[in-house]
Amino acid sequence: HNSIVTLSIFSIALFIFSCDDVIHPDLEKAEPVLVIDAWLNDAPGTQKIKLTRSQPYFESVLPQGVSAAAISVTDTNGKLYSFLETEPGLYVWTPIGSEVFGEVGLNYNLSVQVGSENFVSEARMGRAPVIDSITFFLVKGGQFADDQYQAEFWSTDPIEPGDSYWVKFFKNGKQQLKPSEIITAYDAGFSKGGNFNGVPFIVPIRRAINPFDEDKDGKTLSPYLVGDSVSVEIQSVTESGFNFLNQAVIQTNRPGGFGELFATPLANVDTNIINTNPTGSKVLGFFNVGAIKSLGRKFNSLDELSEN
Repeated sequence: HNSIVTLSIFSIALFIFSCDDVIHPDLEKAEPVLVIDAWLNDAPGTQKIKLTRSQPYFESVLPQGVSAAAISVTDTNGKLYSFLETEPGLYVWTPIGSEVFGEVGLNYNLSVQVGSENFVSEARMGRAPVIDSITFFLVKGGQFADDQYQAEFWSTDPIEPGDSYWVKFFKNGKQQLKPSEIITAYDAGFSKGGNFNGVPFIVPIRRAINPFDEDKDGKTLSPYLVGDSVSVEIQSVTESGFNFLNQAVIQTNRPGGFGELFATPLANVDTNIINTNPTGSKVLGFFNVGAIKSLGRKFNSLDELSEN
């Protein structure tokens, strides 16, 4: 019986791997849905909110912006931040002088008026820990890999629990945006309940700021070389924002090939934005207001390498 089962599995696998024709299934058409991209922070400079509409899965062009909306954000103290359209679908708040957006500990209410419909959300600005330093270290190569120069950031989560973060990193000024490079942390660990508050971020998070790209032959390149620079931003996010980012990773980091048979089915990621009319149009996207702490460093010399 075991040989029959083994043969059946082998036959199925052979059938699957022998099917290499590209197919384009007819997906059920759906009405475009408003998408609100409202990730705001207290970094100096302008703040931006983008409005688009969803589009078919196989659509290969960027979604068009939604114009003529009225967008504002109001804080707990009643301060109003107006976002004005500067190009189709892009709405910008511009500071006056040294003004920055937001204050840690305050709640913020978003209002997006599109036609006769009003979409709203609320978020609290949490704190972000200071980044103490960035170091570089050597990972020795072997028979199948060359030496790699990797980076690591050092930061300690505040003592009280319940903080969550989005850690962004930039190589030579360019943000690394692959799904596998979306780094989230709950306190100093990966998830809620890990009891990692008040301690340095765990090693896998500290060392997640390394882009592992490949050359044309599929060989893994060193994340950094002498002369490269890396900068890191820790942005506070709400707990629902933390969950949103992790859902987004699941939906976008698709394995492809045979592994796709066992992947989580595609689905819209949850949103914290609602239509004030319960029977009105649906909405997607997210609203978050976060504090940011950042630090950058250039890899100037091999003499700078620390102990791994």
